[in-house]
Amino acid sequence: MAKVTVSLDADFAIELMLLSGTRNPQDAAELILRDYLARGRRTEARTSDAADEARLVDRPGPIVQEG
Repeated sequence: MAKVTVSLDADFAIELMLLSGTRNPQDAAELILRDYLARGRRTEARTSDAADEARLVDRPGPIVQEG
């Protein structure tokens, strides 16, 4: 996996470390970003989009004529 270097304000890095409970700002940023991405995927799975609505609607079965 490719590595990216990002510069952060010291106060922001400390907030990230406090929120994530880590002692390393790089680990803190990675944990919070991974959680954010996972949450976004869970939200997409729950809400989906308008194109998926037709797939989820209950469709009546075939009409069978009796008699």
